[in-house]
Amino acid sequence: MKDLDREKKIAVLIDAENAQRDAISAVLAELSKHGYILVKRAYGDWGSGQLRGWKEPLNNLAITPVQQFSYTQGKNSSDMAMVIDAMDLLYSERYDAFALVSSDSDFTKLASRIRESQVYVFGIGEEKTPIAFRNACDNFIPVEVLRGGVEAEGDAEESDASKSQSTGAKEVKQESPFDARLVDILRDSVRENSDDDGWALLAACGSLIKRQNPDFDTRTYGYAKLGELVEATKSFEVKHIKSGGGGTTIFVKDKHAQNN
Repeated sequence: MKDLDREKKIAVLIDAENAQRDAISAVLAELSKHGYILVKRAYGDWGSGQLRGWKEPLNNLAITPVQQFSYTQGKNSSDMAMVIDAMDLLYSERYDAFALVSSDSDFTKLASRIRESQVYVFGIGEEKTPIAFRNACDNFIPVEVLRGGVEAEGDAEESDASKSQSTGAKEVKQESPFDARLVDILRDSVRENSDDDGWALLAACGSLIKRQNPDFDTRTYGYAKLGELVEATKSFEVKHIKSGGGGTTIFVKDKHAQNN
């Protein structure tokens, strides 16, 4: 039975003209981890050739298609329809979270407006999504992370050269946990949450990192959990303390700060 008093009630709005249809199943699966999806709508001019191929995911995932004709060439009427629906849903006060699935920076203001109403905002788009939209969300999730590096169906027959470039990109991501920016982000969060002995609760560090960097996702660096990523940097001490209920609480300490 749904516990709608405790779990997030989520409205998912998809900009079909700026979303990858082959990733939508993974997107919904990810959002389901955070609560119950009560609304699933996709916006576009469904008569256009650009949206050919969306019928199957719409039917299989029970997503409601919202038709919006492009009255003027070069103008995206679907964006306006999505914004209007989002505001109607927001004013209903029935939802705890909105998921805006798009790589379009035009939704930056919408994300900011929803957050002003103290409603959680997920942004889901490609890694190329402009930083303004990323930071306007509470949590921005790159679709590349959700797809696990799997290429779109239309790219299945890529050349050997493209495959080599793709492999190279994955190798860079595997090394990226050791880059300076990542370690700085982790160190700042530990410093802000540390006690007199320098130990910080990992969960508190994770919360701070997400507030300051909405597009931060450990899976981008090849790790499923923050604790695994922190240990991989070799810059922190990590200790696991078992709690009375059988769970484990994780604390981290900056090795560099320890030596100062």
